[in-house]
Amino acid sequence: MIITDIVKIERLSKKKADENWKFRSFLKGTDIPFEKIDAIVQRLNREISAQIDCTACANCCKVTTPILDEEDVVTFAKGLGISPEQLKSKYLIKDADGFAFNAKPCPFLVDNKCSNYEHRLKACASYPHLHKEDFVFRTMNVISNCSICPIAFNVFERVKDEIRNYDELEDLDEVN
Repeated sequence: MIITDIVKIERLSKKKADENWKFRSFLKGTDIPFEKIDAIVQRLNREISAQIDCTACANCCKVTTPILDEEDVVTFAKGLGISPEQLKSKYLIKDADGFAFNAKPCPFLVDNKCSNYEHRLKACASYPHLHKEDFVFRTMNVISNCSICPIAFNVFERVKDEIRNYDELEDLDEVN
């Protein structure tokens, strides 16, 4: 069963915090090849993402602060029909890693949709970043995203189940 109620997801994420950190530690020390873990995560991400309408939630746009690099600034400004300097002065603040929006929710979120979607930031297009390689090395961010994003929450819960099952299967193979 896929959970999409963000209030329930936030509550469950807090309740599962210790379990999630223990699972993170387990992943760091497991003998399961990292490529196998990535394959599991990416498959589950495709399956679960296909069943969730991000515009029904848009919580990521309401609570996170994506970082914009210079390329993002230029592309996003172009989509708005303004100069990068205008975007910076009106909507952005300087961050150690680049720029960030000066308000939450995102000032370009309209009816749970990005009003500049075709020119959205790389971080937004990639969120919740579960399609990327090296999942094991990004679990801190994934665990953080579990309380924000229904996709991240559901994928992580299923990953825990599948890895546990995978580990049990490996134990059975060793016995036989």
